[in-house]
Amino acid sequence: MPVDVHLILRRDGERGPEVLLSRRAGPVYASGLWHLPSGHLDPDEDMVKAVIREALEETGVLIQAEDVTAAVTVHHRPPVGSRSRIGVFFEVRRWSGQPRIMESDRCDGMDWYPLDTLPDPMVAYCRAGLDAYRAHLPAAVHFQQPGDAIEHRPDGPDRTRLLSGPPVRGVEVPYRLRMFAEQAVGRIAEATEVSWMRTGSRVWRLTGPGGGTWYLKRHRGAKFHDREVAAYRSWVPALGERAPRLVAAATDAQALVVTALPGHPLHGMALGADDEARVQQALGRLVSALHRSAPELPAAAATAATAADKIKRHLDGARPYLADGDEDLVLALVGAYADLPKPTLVPTHGDLQYRNVLLDGDGEPLLFDFERSEYNTATRDMVRLSDTWTGRPDLRAAFLNGYGRSLTPAEELRLDCEAAFDAVSGVAYGTSHDDPEVTERGHRTLRRLRTQHP
Repeated sequence: MPVDVHLILRRDGERGPEVLLSRRAGPVYASGLWHLPSGHLDPDEDMVKAVIREALEETGVLIQAEDVTAAVTVHHRPPVGSRSRIGVFFEVRRWSGQPRIMESDRCDGMDWYPLDTLPDPMVAYCRAGLDAYRAHLPAAVHFQQPGDAIEHRPDGPDRTRLLSGPPVRGVEVPYRLRMFAEQAVGRIAEATEVSWMRTGSRVWRLTGPGGGTWYLKRHRGAKFHDREVAAYRSWVPALGERAPRLVAAATDAQALVVTALPGHPLHGMALGADDEARVQQALGRLVSALHRSAPELPAAAATAATAADKIKRHLDGARPYLADGDEDLVLALVGAYADLPKPTLVPTHGDLQYRNVLLDGDGEPLLFDFERSEYNTATRDMVRLSDTWTGRPDLRAAFLNGYGRSLTPAEELRLDCEAAFDAVSGVAYGTSHDDPEVTERGHRTLRRLRTQHP
């Protein structure tokens, strides 16, 4: 079976990673198409020597053997003839000399192209290897059928099947994510999945050979990924060692790696009354630092109207499960919310509750999970935490003491309105997703608000 070697000469450009491509010319296979520098093995030649030789013959660059790393293997069958071949793609990031056209009878163009905007027309076989490379996957099968075009066609049949690699010890991490994480923190010796079942995101605790620990998170969507990365880059540093540090982020994979925090989950922890009050006071200080980490912004003029439309949609889903008087209460608070003065917005955590808090060895709280972070009202960040204040005015007082100020009358009413809206959303979500904890929290909040607003 023929073996080809392909050179992925890679550099960092203004628009991200770039690779060197050459355009075939003359009486050669795939003339006029873009392709990686490549060639066949000579008799008794090993693959590393072959890719170094081809690089020098086609581009004029000199590569050392220690700078050649394996990237992708592709099992390919061309559309003409039935004989398949193996293509081995090698990545090189360090070389000497400037790439230039060395074989003008076989090449009439050479240039750098961003990995995410490869040119057309390109050899389909080459594109299959680069697709696997961009996905951080080790191999692909690319068997074309008679009549297929030699060139890659975005609207043509997809003949590429990407293959993942073996899992790390402990639990399987998708190969693409594993490679992203190892590029960020080095080799991973063990991985343990620690995903929270409700969120839809997946989280792994990673351990390196030397015992270092990090967390790898793949978000359920671009919105959550963008929010969390933006928060880690702009607001979270204001919390210092009380929050994780962003190590790496990958937009295409919607994933990030953060440092681990030394603590134990506050969720489900049994604390004495005085200890819990101290935790709430410290949480108030943390939340205040977060809210002051960037300038305040004015709320949009349509905030109240948008909220009203959203709440009415949630009411449609929650109505069969609400107690008598709940809907009237929520609609009354919708009206009151519309009459409140337009608020200012601050950086918020977005999901401030005990399950997103750790306690360190000194009993001090640490915050994590910023995927719902956004500019919002300060009171919106207190909604879910206020569930812990039910029947415990000392906890509420402790939090606000740490926060550094009391709420104004307008903020008190805004907090009740936002708590009611979150409760209805929780009942609708919890009943449809079989989540009894979220459902019960919604009912508990509505019972409390009926008492406060008879």
